[in-house]
Amino acid sequence: MKIKKIPVNKWIDPELITHHLTNKFGDKGLAWLDSDGKENGEWSIIGIKPKQIIQSRDINNLDKNNNPFNNLKNIQEGFWIGWLSYEAGVYIEPKNPWRPSDMATLWIASYDPIIKCNLINKEIIIEGTNLDELVAFKNIISNINSLKEKNDIKTNLNFDFSKINLKEMAEKFQKNIFQLKKLISIGDLFQANLTTKCEVQSMGIYNPLDIYLKIRSKLKAPFGGIIINNYENHKEAVLSTSPERFIKIDNENFVESRPIKGTRSRDRDLNQDALNAIDLITNEKDRAENIMIVDLIRNDLSKVCETGSIFVPELLKLESFLKVHHLTSVIRGKLKKDKNWIDLLKACWPGGSITGAPKLRSCQRLFELEDCERGPYCGSFIKLDWNGEFDSNILIRSFVIKNKKINIYAGCGIVIDSNPEEETNELKWKLLPLIDALK
Repeated sequence: MKIKKIPVNKWIDPELITHHLTNKFGDKGLAWLDSDGKENGEWSIIGIKPKQIIQSRDINNLDKNNNPFNNLKNIQEGFWIGWLSYEAGVYIEPKNPWRPSDMATLWIASYDPIIKCNLINKEIIIEGTNLDELVAFKNIISNINSLKEKNDIKTNLNFDFSKINLKEMAEKFQKNIFQLKKLISIGDLFQANLTTKCEVQSMGIYNPLDIYLKIRSKLKAPFGGIIINNYENHKEAVLSTSPERFIKIDNENFVESRPIKGTRSRDRDLNQDALNAIDLITNEKDRAENIMIVDLIRNDLSKVCETGSIFVPELLKLESFLKVHHLTSVIRGKLKKDKNWIDLLKACWPGGSITGAPKLRSCQRLFELEDCERGPYCGSFIKLDWNGEFDSNILIRSFVIKNKKINIYAGCGIVIDSNPEEETNELKWKLLPLIDALK
């Protein structure tokens, strides 16, 4: 497949490009892998009018036609973007319990052309196989009136927050933490990433992109973005402000994962903000929690990577975002010659940082304690480039839209010395910025 590339001669913010294209072509199948223009966030990638769509639904029916990993094998050469839901784990470990979701387990589409915006160099490149289409898209983008487009973006969106009861949520969350600590104390497991959700209703019929642009104005992240289905009466979309990479493979088959474990809130007072960061870096509980997940991911990678190739170049690195500080580690390896990105995805699914250790036991206990499906939350946005490079995020800090209902999710890693009150406070300052972003 011969890929052609043409540059756009002026810089236009990706949000204006995306808004303009959806007004022109509609939002069905829009995929925008957004970023923040900082470390690990160089590119913002936009796909519109997909050429082909592959999806899997209904995990209760374990027919091979619903198996998302089998369906991924049907992908041909091209540029693909989509999501894979947490409950795809049923096809990895069918003996474990998994909840059905009304969202697609797998939704992935191919795009030609694709628009790549370099947020650091302020450059726009259009890539694809058909030169005429590339030129047409270049003309569309070049003629965008930025000021008019900004004014056309809807900002007066209203939502019903009445179903959110933070007190009740906190009480239940603490109760589940105590239960997990009991299980950990008897050796049933070592760590579990407990999550919860709250529900918001749209007061009008809003385009999911308008909702994302409202969120984006307050929260940006290196692995954020939006994917909209809206085909075959499935009014669904996934919006993310995730700071976490799941797994990446370059064109030489080198693999990277960047798990996040350990969180502190940011503070407007610079001294207090620095103290929060120091507390995170030096906290034994957070360090142990991160290292535990590093070991889990090393084990996952060992299933498909060359013996002796796995190493940890960065351990317990402080990364600071708009609302939180995080501890991030980096694990790398070299994929075996007889393995591919689908094998890697299966070996690592679901992600260790959003499950726990041991992974399958944690998934089982979380199923017992959490009262709703996760769906795309704690799954991944996935991207396959023209040259076979693969990248994915962990869908944390995310919004899942079905019709007019918006589910907002957050969670915390629980270990033996977790303080239930502190963990619940952490949940709140992870969740509140997401809720506030809609206000």
